[in-house]
Amino acid sequence: MRLEDLDYFLAVARLGHVGRAADGIGVSQPALTKGIRRLEEELKLQLFIRTPKGMELTVPGRAFYQRSMQARRELDDAMQEAGDLHRGSIGLLRVGVTPLLAEPFFNPACVELLAQRPAAKVQVMVSLNDALIPALRQGDLDFAISSLFESATAAEFDREPLFSDKLFVAARPGHPLLDRRKIRFADLAGYQWMLPGPQAASRRWLEAKFEQHGSAPPNVMIESNASVSGLLGILHSTDLLTLVSEITLSAHAGQGLSILPLDDMTWHRQIGVLTRRNSYQSPLTQRLLEILRDHARTRSGASAPRPA
Repeated sequence: MRLEDLDYFLAVARLGHVGRAADGIGVSQPALTKGIRRLEEELKLQLFIRTPKGMELTVPGRAFYQRSMQARRELDDAMQEAGDLHRGSIGLLRVGVTPLLAEPFFNPACVELLAQRPAAKVQVMVSLNDALIPALRQGDLDFAISSLFESATAAEFDREPLFSDKLFVAARPGHPLLDRRKIRFADLAGYQWMLPGPQAASRRWLEAKFEQHGSAPPNVMIESNASVSGLLGILHSTDLLTLVSEITLSAHAGQGLSILPLDDMTWHRQIGVLTRRNSYQSPLTQRLLEILRDHARTRSGASAPRPA
């Protein structure tokens, strides 16, 4: 089996279209089509069905795709390991991190790594989990730093908790809700929210809480495609509500915000590292993970902010 034929197959299976796959890997469509036919002849299987929308995997094709994608990742890991050994353990590190964790957690660890390994090169992808998880799954990232939510517990990933975090409902000082002797969940219904998009785990958690209480979804006035931590100045000047992390409340951006004392409205979650199960970790990756563990131990003694 030719390795390029396997790559042609994986590209078409991933994109569902011969033209886009050919453009993506930089080959002509006839060469790509010929490679897939050669692979089908060798396997004695039909891998694709041509449809009006593009190329659709057959049942044997889907099974072969899962197996071959795993094999290709393992081959990539083997090639990376050999390259690291040849370069004397200095190579490229590819890290994914959520926006919330970039400044307070990843950045100091990265600075420490570069001081120790000045020849190292680091590629950083800052995004929410809806983008980080597929990139990690496809082998585009060595690991991701994020909240360890339940949907990421599949057998394909290893999870290493580093420290605990909490999410609170927060508002500006002097918000009308803070004048109440006791805030009830129903009191939230009359206010608008500033939240990340529906793809964010925190947004899904909040909507699930509204559903559990028999309420309509939160009325979102401002929606962000990332963390709302960069927009908290808006909160100080409006009666909007939002979800704020314990990490943000201890940083400059969260200073002055008030936590609403609400029963059952604090999300206790773990922050940690996600890696592909049994994937190769270069010496550079291992060193950054060690630094992150050290920084996490330093954070672990921090106390939670008190409700206003």
